[in-house]
Amino acid sequence: MSNNNRREGSVIYQNCLASAEDLRGWVMEGEGKISFPFGRLHLENKLDPEDYGDDAHFVYWCPETFPDEMIVKWDFYPVREPGLCMIFFAASGRNGEDLFDRKLAERTGKYPEYHSGDINALHLSYFRHKHDNERAFRTCNLRKSHGFHLVQEGADPLPPAADALPPYRMRLVKDGAYVHFSINGLTILEWTDDGSRFGPVYGGGKIGFRQMAPLKAAYGHFEVRQLLRV
Repeated sequence: MSNNNRREGSVIYQNCLASAEDLRGWVMEGEGKISFPFGRLHLENKLDPEDYGDDAHFVYWCPETFPDEMIVKWDFYPVREPGLCMIFFAASGRNGEDLFDRKLAERTGKYPEYHSGDINALHLSYFRHKHDNERAFRTCNLRKSHGFHLVQEGADPLPPAADALPPYRMRLVKDGAYVHFSINGLTILEWTDDGSRFGPVYGGGKIGFRQMAPLKAAYGHFEVRQLLRV
């Protein structure tokens, strides 16, 4: 089934991300700084990456558990570079536990804890402006973990923060084995999991935003909807 046969259904979760009250219950892993200039969520690192390295990065989780068949949308505003943005989805324990089950190892924002630790997840990096090679040739990367498997790439149309005219509307479709990602209506990548090469197809789970320091970025109008097939 093509993405054209998938439509947005009723709202499962909606959050304008405009105030501390809107973020009640969200879970920060690592040392992230939260503020709300202009009525939207701004995220940046508390720790200097020059001194703290991987400890300066963080993940911010929505507390809800989402179903498999869903469409996720959010506004994205790049503010300060360099850095990298990522969204985790379909995240849960490797044995089906809730992501926040206390039996799972503690996570503190270090990337290996997420791709080679106690959890399974799909993760999409969509603003890869951290290292020189990423800035020189920009792509969006979809990975499946446990295992850090790069399963799909697409060209990244987002300009450097200094040239950006946000907001950029991000849209992510998760329908069983099928994943589709677009920015401002432009398809960036799509992928169908064969359920074999990198393990079984993932179902529902948690959604989280990851940033690599020293990036500062803002987010707004986060929405998850049911997926309808027509």
